[in-house]
Amino acid sequence: MTSSHSDALVFFGATGDLAYKKIFPSLQAMVKRGHLNVPVVGVAKAGWNLDQLRARAKDSLEKHGGLDPTAFEKLIGLLRYVDGDYQDPATFTALRQELKVAQRPAHYLAIPPVLFETVVQHLAESNCGRGARVIVEKPFGHDLRSAQGLNRVLLSVFDEDDIFRIDHYLGKRAVNNVLAFRFANTFVEAFWNRHYIESVEITMAEDFGVQGRGGFYDQTGTIRDVVQNHLFQVLSNLVMEPPVRSDSESLRDEKAKVLRAIPPIEEKSLVRGQFRGYCDENGVAKDSQTETFAAIKLEVNSWRWKGVPFYIRAGKCLPTTCTEIVGKFRKPPTLIPDSQLVEYHLRLRLSPEITIAMGMMNLAPNAEGLALQTAEMMATHSPRADEMDAYERVLGAAIVGDSTLFAREDYVEEAWRIVEPVLKKNTPIYQYTPNTWGPQEVERVTPAGGWSNPGERKAFAVASEAA
Repeated sequence: MTSSHSDALVFFGATGDLAYKKIFPSLQAMVKRGHLNVPVVGVAKAGWNLDQLRARAKDSLEKHGGLDPTAFEKLIGLLRYVDGDYQDPATFTALRQELKVAQRPAHYLAIPPVLFETVVQHLAESNCGRGARVIVEKPFGHDLRSAQGLNRVLLSVFDEDDIFRIDHYLGKRAVNNVLAFRFANTFVEAFWNRHYIESVEITMAEDFGVQGRGGFYDQTGTIRDVVQNHLFQVLSNLVMEPPVRSDSESLRDEKAKVLRAIPPIEEKSLVRGQFRGYCDENGVAKDSQTETFAAIKLEVNSWRWKGVPFYIRAGKCLPTTCTEIVGKFRKPPTLIPDSQLVEYHLRLRLSPEITIAMGMMNLAPNAEGLALQTAEMMATHSPRADEMDAYERVLGAAIVGDSTLFAREDYVEEAWRIVEPVLKKNTPIYQYTPNTWGPQEVERVTPAGGWSNPGERKAFAVASEAA
């Protein structure tokens, strides 16, 4: 189906927490930039009316991002509301009436995954799905089988080109900056391969716990929550080959190839941890075996990366909040002792700021002979207040039919294939103390020379601030 601009946005779950914290601020920002000028129809079962939804939107904006009076007035002028049960066909009859003449609506399912099938079927039966797009919020399935089942449900009503599986991480400027760094700079190609890179680490650290989401998190865990989706997307951007064209399908072809080159994770290549005190959180089982930390070793059996180990680490209640990539270079053949060559790396920080840094060795001050010290040549960028939020970027892309920032059916299923074997195993879970880098057992899934912990690197840096 040819791409065209959606003529309405319907979002199910309009009274929910995600809408309150993320969606309303993103919609206002889209209006402010002139990217949203179609009816926005909220759907929920709350016993509300349109005025109550408008009040909810105002409160959301006052608490999350700031209310812009001009943009807000335009937003509430676009806002519509349908109150009803998702199980009731009458709700979708009312939705069809509220859509009026719209022929190309985009339906955003900001609702629990258990309701996806019900809503999709009702969209088809009520004629709301004809010519429409569907935007599906993660998690996309709980394992390979459920993801395949959900794909079948969606494809029974929508074409693949009209299915937009949201991973908001792909809407982050920093994540896409990895592609820009690799493919817009000729010099990177010379060293970003197995001949020069010894190992690659990806760390996603959070210094907080489950923040009142114990019930959800205890059914999910770190691997499902961030590794299988967010960090695999980062990995794909890091190791994919340059696409032959700039269209979305060529880009997504290369990402799918990355995952097809990764063997399933083995038990020996995974360490799961749980911070002490997790089982005391509301909604968490007292005997929970859900991980709040995971360290994984992967292989990417492609021509470029065969033999290079990739280490992925993510967790809660760690010493800092930061997402960072470190590629360690192979040591050069030299007369200088290996013990002195300790900081030879490429470092890409994705949050909280964007940093590109090259770690290298140089002569120490007042050195005698070849005494060396570590240094980083660094460029950094702190996000500006007017930069697009991830949800603003992905919702805007879905409305215009640009699939570049969304996961395709084959990609999602390949991601589950990689992690599913260990998800089904009863692998041990080890306790760790909050504000540490995970359990001691993580040593068996650790790069040569140890993990590069964000914030602990020696600060001999030559910095260049980029506005």
